[in-house]
Formats: sequence, C-alpha cells, structure tokens
Amino acid sequence: MRRIVMVLTMIFGAASLAAQEPQCNVPASPFATSACNTAVDAVRAFYPLAGMIVSGGNPVIGTAGSLGGLGHFALTARVNAIKAALPDPTATNQTPVPTSFNGAVPAPVIEGAVGLTKGLGGGLLAVDVLGSALILPTGIENLTVDADATKFLDAALGIGYGLRVGVLNGAFPVPAVSVSWMHRKVPRLRYGTLGPIIGTGDEFEFTMDLTSDSYRAVAGWKLAVVDLAAGIGVDRYKSRDTNIRFYDAVTPTSVRTVVINPTNTRAVVFVNGGLSLGVAKLVAELGLQAGKDQNYVTQFSDFDPKAAHAFGGIGFRFGF
Repeated sequence: MRRIVMVLTMIFGAASLAAQEPQCNVPASPFATSACNTAVDAVRAFYPLAGMIVSGGNPVIGTAGSLGGLGHFALTARVNAIKAALPDPTATNQTPVPTSFNGAVPAPVIEGAVGLTKGLGGGLLAVDVLGSALILPTGIENLTVDADATKFLDAALGIGYGLRVGVLNGAFPVPAVSVSWMHRKVPRLRYGTLGPIIGTGDEFEFTMDLTSDSYRAVAGWKLAVVDLAAGIGVDRYKSRDTNIRFYDAVTPTSVRTVVINPTNTRAVVFVNGGLSLGVAKLVAELGLQAGKDQNYVTQFSDFDPKAAHAFGGIGFRFGF
C-alpha cells in the first residue's frame, strides 16, 4: 500500500516544495523533489565524514618530529573510525527521514614514512616522504563500490601521498614540531539502487568519489617508553561529478540525473599517545572534526550533520 501511495504522489502530486538544490525542483512532483533533496543532503553530510576516517589526524600517528633523513622509516597499520549516518533511500518523504545506517564506520589504513633529508641544525627543514593505502569497507546497507572503482576484495581502495617538514627536533621540555601535507583519494562509491519503474527499488541513488588535501601542524615529546603528540589542521574535501538519480514522475520510467560538485573545508584537532612494546609501538588517536552548516533542508533521524564529530584510531607503528 505504501508503494501505491508513493507512485500516485510522485505522478500526480502538484503542491510546490521549496528546493535547496535548484536542480531538484520538480513542480509536478513534491515527492520527487524531496527524494532529490534528501540525496543532495546525504552527499553533503557524508563525504566530509568519509574523508575524515580515511585521513585521520596525524599522518604518522604518535609522532611529531621528522625521522632524521635517509635510512629512517616508519610503517603503521591503523584503523580509523568516525560516527556517521545515511538516510533510508526508501523513506525520503518522512520527517525526519529515518536512517538506514547510524554508527561507527571503520577504515583500515597502512601508512608509511621515509626520511629524505636530515635538514639543518635542530631539525629545521628535515623532510619525510609520506604514503598511505586505505580501505573503505562497504559493509553498510545500500553502500557499494562502483563497478569501475579500484577495489581490494569488496572494499574501495584509495591511495595517499605527501610530505612532512621538520621545524624542531625537540628536547624536553621543548617539543618536536613538524608540518605536513597529504593528498588522498577514494574511488567512486554508490548508495541506493533505483528499480525499473517508479515504486520499485530505492527512491534515489547516487555515486560519488572523494579527494582530500590535509594540512597539519603537530607538536610532541618522547618520554622514555611513552610518546605524546597533539596537533591542529585543516582538511579540504572535494567530490567530483557526483551523480544523483531519481524518478521525476514525467513517466513511470523517467529518470532525472542531477550532477553536483561539492567542496567543504573543516578544521580538526587531535591528540596522540604511543607506548613502546619492544619492536613496535601501540599508538592511539582521539580527535574532533569541526561542524558546519551546509543549509540542509532534510532532517535526519538521530543524527545532526551540522554538529562536530569525534573520530579516533588505534594501531601499531614499526620503524627506526
């Protein structure tokens, strides 16, 4: 019965509905307009969170100073996580829109750093080359890797690269200090699946990729078997050619495609700790991504996309 009502509403609905995204305005069908707006808001809410879990805070977790030039390296296996939510693609006309997923999203990451130059006295201008390989699991209902995306097993595979430049080597109580830049990319993901006609499948679907540029300043100390670090940073996220598809009710099989190119900048703060376990160090991170109002028109159940979001990570670091 709900499907029948939905079809009739999409085909014959005539009431006007203000659209946050002008491309979503379908005067003949408020239901279609709502489906499109929900998808737009879902993209804008989700991609900064996806960017945060693949980047984390510190690009070399638990450290602050440079490695010390050629012959030094660090290899880290870590898992990042952040709480995220995605709207139910079958219930876009409910208020608030219920979520089909609401919980922690984990992302395993392998990170490497190689010393390139030792720099000047005190560690100034010492340079490390940074790299990362990340896996964005798709064990989230309705979320899949695009057929043409780079994959590892059933997960989206992305890579990252960057540089870290030393400012101070540090000697207690003076902290080691460094600044860094990382560029990361996650291949295209798909959320939702339209059926062959109105009233079948989901009410919208979208595909999106993600690139991020992360800038960090980190300070910290080595204290016997314990490492401490804290940092601040800025992330700039971009999603190129995000395609949103929904039935526009012109005919029972008429599908409209909306293309958006969202960008977003978020500030982050984080703290790290490390504990020496002989050949490896147990490292952990806790941080906060600043919130931002992107003029959402959709109310999500039990999730505020405008709020700040905590993130964390834990792993093991090897190196010398």
